[in-house]
Amino acid sequence: MRLLHTSDWHLGQTLHNFDRTYEHQCFLDWLLDTIVAEEADALLIAGDVFDTSNPSAVAQRQLYRFLQQARARAPRLDIVIIAGNHDSPGRLEAPGPLLEAHGTRVVGHVMRDAEGSVDLERFIVPLTGKDGAVKAWCVAIPFLRPGDVPRVASQAAGDDAFDAYLAGIRLLYQQAYDLARARAAEGQAILAMGHCHMVGGDASPDSERRIVIGGTEALPASMFGPDVAYAALGHLHLAQRVGQQEHLRYSGSPLPLSFAEVGYKHQVLRIDLDGMRAAAIEPLHVPRAVELLRVPASPAPVKQAIAELGALDLPDLPRDVWPYLEVRVLLDAPEPGLRAQVEAALEGKPVRLAKIEPTRRVVTTAGVEPALSLDQLAQLQPDDIFRRLWQQRFGEDAPDDQLAAFTELLLPTDGTARNREAA
Repeated sequence: MRLLHTSDWHLGQTLHNFDRTYEHQCFLDWLLDTIVAEEADALLIAGDVFDTSNPSAVAQRQLYRFLQQARARAPRLDIVIIAGNHDSPGRLEAPGPLLEAHGTRVVGHVMRDAEGSVDLERFIVPLTGKDGAVKAWCVAIPFLRPGDVPRVASQAAGDDAFDAYLAGIRLLYQQAYDLARARAAEGQAILAMGHCHMVGGDASPDSERRIVIGGTEALPASMFGPDVAYAALGHLHLAQRVGQQEHLRYSGSPLPLSFAEVGYKHQVLRIDLDGMRAAAIEPLHVPRAVELLRVPASPAPVKQAIAELGALDLPDLPRDVWPYLEVRVLLDAPEPGLRAQVEAALEGKPVRLAKIEPTRRVVTTAGVEPALSLDQLAQLQPDDIFRRLWQQRFGEDAPDDQLAAFTELLLPTDGTARNREAA
């Protein structure tokens, strides 16, 4: 059985106010061709299908047109979609009954019965091979908010390391695995899907936001049992293994979502199952429809930056494929006319000016960090600022107990802060 794993499409996303519908459509067209060429049996889409919980009509139309065309071109293809933290579970699931009739299963909500128990059945999805027989069972679990998970009491009073949210996530996954094992016959694989942040995961700079303040949402690889043939994960935008294990993977986003990903090759993963295990896992690189440029390559004085912009020699392309440009300048003082100079240097060139990234030149002394750029400042979280201030005042890293106390201030016991950040 052959699977394709993808995630974090972020349909409807704009890059510094530039619409990316064309790029997303190029990816979806490529994916359709890839499904056919690779003779895939199932497509696993691990969350963040849309960029916002209220996607535009254009973004929704792109998704549903893709699903219709995928089914038409690969009639036996099974498609499983889970909601990510950017998605609205209700909006994503709304056409579920219609989509299921055409081979697509969408799991967005955690639902409960009259007694308040989680409905585990809806997480278990059978996947069929080319002969129509069930070859694998997929445990498809969407992004879990604190109110979604079962309540777990601390095993020991005064256990400061205990986190009821993480414990609830582990319990829910475990209960779903147990049900999948009960369903699976001899020779049928068990797969997992999740939209979460795993311990040690490498985030893409400038394009991701933490699901929960303080990093306490990171989950251990041990939550995936040894009998899980493959775990298809979403949320982190860089493709990577989890815990150095080949079968636990993030596919990453198919499009660059920030200029930090200029030189990065985006991918979809192809997984070949041999009975109950993953026999081969290979990346399929996604062609980049629109290039990203950073000029100069590193921040440079204004005069040098303007000279390099003026020397840009770009091919004459249709407007939809004009590259996006980030201009990186090093400033000694405020430069009120900077944008006008940049626009004049780019006059008539087939390029889209996406951002000007100014970095203030700072003469550093021992023990003093250089100033941050505006983008770097925007990415700081409260705990990052706490760590920096502690380092400045005391000349050492903040102790774990102080970090824990600060995190507790941000996450009241009633869960309101955590719920707000998770949303």
